Amino acid sequence: MPTQRLDNFGKINREKVLSFSWENKNYFGYEGDSLASALLANNIQIVGRSFKYHRPRGIMSCGVEESGGLVTVGNGDRRDPNVCATTQELYQGLIASGQNAFPSVNFDFGAINNYFSRFLAAGFYYKTFMGIPPFEWGSGTKIWMFFEKFIRKAAGMGKASRLPDPDSYEHAHDFCDILIVGAGPAGIAAAKEAANKNLDVILVEQDSLLGGDQLGEHNFDTNQIYEELKNLGIRIMRRTTA
Repeated sequence: MPTQRLDNFGKINREKVLSFSWENKNYFGYEGDSLASALLANNIQIVGRSFKYHRPRGIMSCGVEESGGLVTVGNGDRRDPNVCATTQELYQGLIASGQNAFPSVNFDFGAINNYFSRFLAAGFYYKTFMGIPPFEWGSGTKIWMFFEKFIRKAAGMGKASRLPDPDSYEHAHDFCDILIVGAGPAGIAAAKEAANKNLDVILVEQDSLLGGDQLGEHNFDTNQIYEELKNLGIRIMRRTTA
C-alpha cells in the first residue's frame, strides 16, 4: 500500500481501497483521493512532459489551477485527454496515462528537444522552414508545405478518441432567486444568509466536496455543512459548473 501519506489526515476513506492503472501499471489509492493525490501517494512525481521541450512536469497545486498535471483518462471510445489530475476523482478501475511523451513520461525521446532549445525559439518554424538556403531562400512555400505536416503532428498534448462518445451528460435549465457559484467559506456564508431570508438559493460547486480551502482544515466536517445547507432548503449542485 502507499506509504507517502500523512497519518489520519485528509478527506479520504481509508477503509475503502481502490485500484487504478497508471502508465500500464497497477496502483492503489483510497476513496476520496484525486488522481493527483493517489499518484503522489505512490511516489509518482512525473505525470507529463512540456509542450515543446518535453521537460518533465509534475503536480504543483491541488485544484483547477493546475497547469502541469494534464493526463489522459480512459481508453477506446471513452479516452478523454487533457484531464486535470487534481480534479479527477479516483474510482475503481480508473485507467490513466501521461501525455506528450514516447515511450513513457519517465523516458521520453522528445526530451532531446531541450538540448536544442536555443534554436527552437517561439515561432522558429515560420522562419526556418519558409526557405532553406541555397534552395528556396525567401521564395515559394514548397519547403514549408513539406515540413508543415510534421510540425502539425507534433502540436497538441493529448490525443482524443476518434470513436463516437457513448456517454450522455447531465445539464439543467433552472430558476432561482440567487445563484451562488463556489461553495467555499464565502459561498457557504452567502447561501446561509440568503436562505435565512427565505430566498430560493442554488449553490453550485465544481468539486465533489463543499468547503473550498477549508477542506484543508483537520476538524472541518464537509458532510455536516452539506446537511446544514440542505436543511435550509438550499439546492446544492456538486460536480457542476455554471
